[in-house]
Order: sequence, then structure tokens, then C-alpha cells
Amino acid sequence: MSAGRAQDTREPMLKAENLSKRFGGILALSQVSLEVFPGEIIGIIGPNGSGKTTFVNALTGFIKSDTGKVTFKGQDITNLEPHKIADLGLTRTFQVMRPYYTLPAFKNLIVPLFSPRARRTGGWRGGGKMGSRDTVAVDILEEIGFERDSYVPYKVASSLPTGYLKRLELARCLALRPDLIICDEVFSGLSMSEMASMVPLIEKLQMEGMTLLMVEHRLRELFRLANRVMVLNFGCKIAEGSAEEVMEQSEVKEAYFGSEEVYEYV
Repeated sequence: MSAGRAQDTREPMLKAENLSKRFGGILALSQVSLEVFPGEIIGIIGPNGSGKTTFVNALTGFIKSDTGKVTFKGQDITNLEPHKIADLGLTRTFQVMRPYYTLPAFKNLIVPLFSPRARRTGGWRGGGKMGSRDTVAVDILEEIGFERDSYVPYKVASSLPTGYLKRLELARCLALRPDLIICDEVFSGLSMSEMASMVPLIEKLQMEGMTLLMVEHRLRELFRLANRVMVLNFGCKIAEGSAEEVMEQSEVKEAYFGSEEVYEYV
């Protein structure tokens, strides 16, 4: 497992304070708080329906929280529109992939490479030539596991298998030159060999300075990567700490009792 957070005295990059969200009579989130420090990988786990995706959606502006506050790099982003949050450097993948299915894989990166953030941060240095943008797009795909000299970066996205689509989601985030990426079940649907190759990719991103927040059901792979883990159940935060610490807590064991994750992945 990666080393834990170096100093508690640092300012968090992302801070959620007492986020709550109700859908009709269902309390999907109840006073959930979390701090994410630069360079960390934080895991968010919990049984199905525990509020993980609702929490991520509230962080990234895809739903509006009823109460609470979200701060990113010292700026209040509570209920800000998703594209404005992405422009500040907080990006995300989706559990259900959302590529431009009719475009080649590398063309999926052209939109983020045209973005104001990419231009502002120097993410694209193409000098005005479309071919240069294409080259940058293929460069990014190569970094996350597409074989540059093969036909794969040029295949229409709809023809790509799940493993490549998951990597394409990450590549679209990277094209924006983000400070923090939220990965929503990046291991979901992958074969064992695909997961084995995804783990060092995530490790490489962290080594290069990326901060990541990972929502996962695949606990074995997540626990290899995460510095800390937050556990949600019925919309409430029930534990936070190292993987070993949280999985030893009786409330966490009860939440996962009889589930596949505990017996197979812990």
C-alpha cells in the first residue's frame, strides 16, 4: 500500500463539510465530511446504495446538495456547475462510460484539448495546427495504455472493449490537465489482467503528482493503492482510516456482512 499522508498541517486540496442530500423521503447523504490532501489516493467504499455516487455527484456539481459546503483549492465550489468545476481542475470519470461513440478514440480528446483550462495551463501546445492536437491526443492515450503504433487509438470508440473505454475516460480527464481526478469504479467490468495493468497506471499518476479520489467495489485493488479509505453506509460516514483500520471496525464488518467484497477481496 502507498505511504500515508505526510503532514496533517497541509491545507486540503478538496474539502467536503457536512454534505447532505435528500431525494423525496430518502436521505441519500447525511452530514458527510472528507478532506483530500495533495498527492493522496483516497478510496470511497460501501455497499450498494450507500451514497457513494451521490457524494461524488455533489462534489462535482451533477447534483445540488441540500446542506454543506465543498471547497477546492481554497475556493467555495458548492453547487457550482460541472463545467466550471472541471475548469478549476477537478475532473471525474463515470461508472457508465460516456465517450463520443461515433468518433475515433483519439478524437474524443480533442474537445478537452480545446478547453479554456487546457489552453490556460499549457495542456495543448499545438501552435494552431490540427495535426498537432491529434498528436497530443495520441500521446495522452499512449500514456494510459493505448498502443501508439497499433490501430487502437484510431478505432471508433463504440468498437472498443471495456478496458480501453475505461482508459479513454481517464485520458479525457488528463487532457484537461487536472489537479484532482475522481474515478467512479474504474475497475468495474475489467478482467483480472486488465485490472492488473490498471493498478500500475494509477500508481504512475500518483507518482507524477496527481491526486485521486476513487469510488470502488473492487477492494483488493483499491487497498493496494489507497492512502486512506472512507466508508459510507445508508448515506452516513461510518469509518475513515487505513484499509486495515476501517475493515477491522465492527460497523464496517456489519455493513459488508455476507457480501462478496469481504470474502473475496479483503
